[in-house]
Formats: sequence, structure tokens, C-alpha cells
Amino acid sequence: MGSGIAQVFATADFEVELVDARPELVARALDGMARSLERVARKQEWTAGRAAEVLARIHGGTRLEAARDCPVAVEAVNEDAALKREIFARLDALAPPAAVLASNTSSISITGLAAATRRPAQVIGMHFMNPVPVMRLVELIRGLATSDATCALATDLAVRLGKTPVEVNDAPGFVSNRILMPMINEACFALMEGVATKEAIDTVMTLGMAHPMGPLTLADLIGLDVCLNILEVLHRDLGDPKYRPCPLLRRMVEAGRLGRKSGRGFYEYPEAPRA
Repeated sequence: MGSGIAQVFATADFEVELVDARPELVARALDGMARSLERVARKQEWTAGRAAEVLARIHGGTRLEAARDCPVAVEAVNEDAALKREIFARLDALAPPAAVLASNTSSISITGLAAATRRPAQVIGMHFMNPVPVMRLVELIRGLATSDATCALATDLAVRLGKTPVEVNDAPGFVSNRILMPMINEACFALMEGVATKEAIDTVMTLGMAHPMGPLTLADLIGLDVCLNILEVLHRDLGDPKYRPCPLLRRMVEAGRLGRKSGRGFYEYPEAPRA
């Protein structure tokens, strides 16, 4: 989701430093954003050259030192608490003292991430929805020490990005995934137990419940590994067996069937790049 976040910041006239550990992923992200911006330009009838101007505001690289001059840093690595804490500790050492550090985490404690820094009052969750350029919501998650000033800055920032910010407290899964992931998990159980085919499950939810896409299609879009990680956080931190990840979901992740990003999940995506 990092590339989508970078795109909406650049579209709102911010200069963006996009950092990933692997240069090929940076190149892939820049290429994907170029195509995405072309589609946006056609749909919204942008003036000639605007898409190129937006893309030019995004500077790709592999060194986290790019954060030295950034007033806001948004972390969007995998749902791995240890990795996120490591990134936050490094950002704390590199970013300006007044900088706000935000996480796009889907479920991990903001309070825990803030504890890896010397600026917990300046740490907040900014949970964007996927696909970022399209979805309007940003969940703003206050950690135990998040200051009112940090929350106000993140709220203003979300509005400038064209998003609708909704403030929630720091709890496993927040609001969005505490409600969404059990639905996806139950769809996996229904498929595993032979209640219906994947197509039937998704059709019931799209036509019967007016969801824009079915839960299994949505899981493929999110990434089955991400879904599993979030369910594991919910199961561990809330201690309720209703969040136990479906064995079918575990097996698919173990097999590398992660959804759109790997070319195969519950459905197949032959044109998708392999993760």
C-alpha cells in the first residue's frame, strides 16, 4: 500500500520520499504509479502534463536516511510487529525532532510502536484503505501517549489528501479489521466446509448484502498473508476463539497463494506480478 499512499500525497502537492529495501520493488512501485496516474488523469480529465508532474514529486530510493528532512513519515511495511518497531526506532533516530511518525498498520498496537521511540506523543496510526487512491476512509488511531496536537495534524493531513478521517482508540484490529476480518475468516470456513463454492459465497455477499465485492475476492485484494497476520493479532490479543484463523487460510498462505500480488489466491490473476 506504500505506493498508493505515496501517490495520494504527491497528488496533494507534497514532495514524497518512497523507500523500500529492494530497488526492484521501488522501480515496480514507480511504474505502477505512472499507470495509475494515467488512469486518474483520463477519468478526472486532468490537464496535459499533470500526471507527470505528480509522479515527479515522488523520489524513490532504498535508504531510510531520506527521512532526515521529512516532517511526517508514514510506515507501511508488512504486518510484523517486530519489523515495525525496528523501523520506528530507526525513524526516531533519523527524522527531525518535531516530525510525526505514523503507521499504516492494520491491527498492531500504536502504543507498542510508540514505545520503540523517544517521541511517543508524536506517534499515531493512519490506517489507509486499499486501494488508497480510491478509498476515502483513514482510520486515525491514538496510542496511549498520542498528543492532541499530533491527532490534529494527522486529521488535517487526511483532509488535505481528500480523505475522511475517523478517530478510534488503540485496540487490536481497531474498528475496520475487528469487524471485517471475522467476516472474511467465516467465508474461508464456509468454503473449507463445503457450504458453497467461492463464487456462490461472494455472490451472496455482493447481491444479497450490497457489498462492492465478495469477502474472498476482497481477501485476495488485501493479501491472504495480511489477512492471516491480522487474524493472528486479534486471536492473540483479544484471547477469543472466534478469531481463530481458518486452517484453509493458513494452508493457502503456506503454499504462497497470497492473492492478487502473487497471481493466485482464491482466484487466479494471470497478469499479476509475482510477489
